[in-house]
Amino acid sequence: MIPVVHHPAYVATGQANNPSQLSKNAAIRNRLEAEGAGVAWHVPDAMPLYWLETVHDADYVAEVLGARVPREKERRIGFAVTESVAARAAVVPGGTWLAGKIALKTGFAANTAGGSHHALAATGAGYCVFNDLAIAAVRLAEEDGLRVLVVDCDVHQGDGTAALTAGYPQIATYSIHAEKNFPVRKARSTLDVGLPDATGDAAYLATLESTLVPMLDEVRPQIILYQAGIDPLANDRLGRLALSDEGLVARENLVARLAIDRGIPLASTVGGGYGADVVALAERHVRAILTLGAAFAAAG
Repeated sequence: MIPVVHHPAYVATGQANNPSQLSKNAAIRNRLEAEGAGVAWHVPDAMPLYWLETVHDADYVAEVLGARVPREKERRIGFAVTESVAARAAVVPGGTWLAGKIALKTGFAANTAGGSHHALAATGAGYCVFNDLAIAAVRLAEEDGLRVLVVDCDVHQGDGTAALTAGYPQIATYSIHAEKNFPVRKARSTLDVGLPDATGDAAYLATLESTLVPMLDEVRPQIILYQAGIDPLANDRLGRLALSDEGLVARENLVARLAIDRGIPLASTVGGGYGADVVALAERHVRAILTLGAAFAAAG
């Protein structure tokens, strides 16, 4: 059974045509439900206010939770922060943290949302409201005393996560992304791997392994938070790296193998994936979860 974290509030209402991950969560849930006995469902609580405010400015947290985000910040986020979106924003970080806690016991768990790596201290950005990766990483580091590594394989650099966790010596960040893609101004991760446009499967996988292996062996994390964005795909509306579906599956197997070989628990988040066919996007996100889950299950 693959542990999967989901909350009904992940499916924000009134966002059907939004190009962000908001419109995918119902389809991801439905596809995973079709797996039946293969999935063990877990429901998260909203992340406590203390941890939201540890990472984000208190004024911004209040703006989001009160669904009164200023228009200029909503433009930067990419959509309106309605009451439904606010409820979602509060619970997604709790889902990523819960996936991490479950993974510490079982080896692997997946959140069906999250990976909101562009959100900064005082504003959201790039379809991200609160930075669930940073919030969960800080809580795991501060509350449990763990060394945490965020492995971000989204096509866009994890700028918000890098900026928000920079002051925490127990947290390291790795981002492999399209160098010329959003954001224009990159933050500084512990390790950034910027790739040229049209990087295909072979070069991507070779670079991922050759750069991530030494970092894993140097940092020796006690848990990995994995941003498993599917937007490096060749046909993604916002991607530029030209990966195939088979390449993405190979990526998940590679990341899983590197973690399993070192005995490192891994919690995955959905991350980016953009296009008009929401069902197809959900299928690819679910494939990532199932591939990771199968790899950890096979390892015992």
